[in-house]
Amino acid sequence: MVFRFPLSRLGESAGPKLIAHRRGSDVTNENEGAAPVNPIATVRAVLPSLTPAAQTIARLILDDPASVARSTITEVSAISGISEATIVRTARSLGFAGYSQLRFALAAAVARDTPERLVPGDLSPDDPLTDVIAKVTRAESQALADTAAQLDPDDLASVVDAVAAARRVDVYGVGASGLVAMDMVQKLLRIGLPGHHFTDAHLALTSAALLREGDVAVGVSCTGETPDVLGPMRAARRAGATVVAITNNPRSSLAGLAGHVLISAGRESAFRPGALASRISQLLIVDCLFVGVAQRTFDSSDAALRATRVALDDYLGDAHRRARTA
Repeated sequence: MVFRFPLSRLGESAGPKLIAHRRGSDVTNENEGAAPVNPIATVRAVLPSLTPAAQTIARLILDDPASVARSTITEVSAISGISEATIVRTARSLGFAGYSQLRFALAAAVARDTPERLVPGDLSPDDPLTDVIAKVTRAESQALADTAAQLDPDDLASVVDAVAAARRVDVYGVGASGLVAMDMVQKLLRIGLPGHHFTDAHLALTSAALLREGDVAVGVSCTGETPDVLGPMRAARRAGATVVAITNNPRSSLAGLAGHVLISAGRESAFRPGALASRISQLLIVDCLFVGVAQRTFDSSDAALRATRVALDDYLGDAHRRARTA
């Protein structure tokens, strides 16, 4: 459902007093830092952790950010049934000094956005395949764009440093996130860094308990609430390892455990559980991390890539020769 708001000019002051968005914290200093670069992506990321009233406001923003940007706080309160005070608190929880600053950011985001979607809405049972292609493609493209907007270079650099210097890297994930964990480990293997991925909770806990300071544990979970990932991450933290989270939700239990949180974007839906949009955003982070580590360890990484490429080429050459003589 798309909510339509009464049109009004941007009458409230939308000055530059934007505040920093910090994971899981309430920030009150209006002159500190900057607000989220992509407010729509931020709303989508923190939606599950908001209160029911705040979720109502967040869904209005996601449904029609342009209309919210054009509406006063009184108009939003009337259409949503949420008090003005709660709307202000919601704006602050998203990293803004108040509602007017949120409106200003939404207006800027809408102005930067692509033209009106030709095929709006989520997937439905009676969608023709032409619409399925368009909607899925749009979702994947948006997931990549949102992830890039939220991926903090300083946080990524810290994780690159930790992985490049690690004695070993454990990566935990189940289901679709388990595929991402597997991808990360095979990438590290190609440049000579020891890593292990675990989709079995018992093996993951066993490995995590044996980590130590200087090792790295990476938990991959879209929701950040997957028990089979949280358990090993807690064990890894107790063991003294550097703990890294790759998650959509910066206020999740997984994010709370981690010393470093890399935020992915990508919404799952009824027709796309374990959606490609979720996985592709996580894979983007893994690819950026991998390239950063390969750059940081260029000499050894380059030698490892050459050696593994030769080994694979020799194997494939032998296989082709056997096939021709069979």
